[in-house]
Amino acid sequence: MLRKLLIVFGLFEIAKPKPIIDMCEWIGLENSDEAQLRPWALWGARLEGMIFVWLLVRGRGESGSTIVSGLLAVAGILLALVPHPIIQLSQEFVYENTEDLEMKPWIKPAARLLGALYLTVVVLSWRADASRTEPKADQETYSRS
Repeated sequence: MLRKLLIVFGLFEIAKPKPIIDMCEWIGLENSDEAQLRPWALWGARLEGMIFVWLLVRGRGESGSTIVSGLLAVAGILLALVPHPIIQLSQEFVYENTEDLEMKPWIKPAARLLGALYLTVVVLSWRADASRTEPKADQETYSRS
C-alpha cells in the first residue's frame, strides 16, 4: 500500500512539480511568496519523482538502479543526520535569491522527514527485489513433483 502511494506521489511530482514545490516552500519558508525558482528547479523535482517511480516499480536489481538507490540512501542519511548543510546546498541550487529567504524554525525536522522518505523508498525498492527473487510456495511445490 505504501509503495503504491509513493508511486502515485512520484507520478504526480513528474506531471505537476510546481504544487509539490509550493507545498515545500509553504512548509519551510516564512516568505515563500518571495522565492524565485531557478529555471531547472521544476526539472529537479521531476527527476526526484522519476527516481521514486523507477526504484519502486523496477527495484534496485536493474542495471543502474543500485547506484541510484545508493545515492538516494546517502542523501536520506545526510538529510536525517546533518540537515543544515543539505538545506543550504539545495536552496542555492533551487532558488536565485537565497539571501532573501527566511526559513521557518521547523525546516530541519522537515528535512529529516524528507531523509526518512528517501530511505523508505530505498527500503521498499529492496523489498521489491526480495519478493521477486523468492519462489512462490505453489511454484516450489509444483517443481518438486
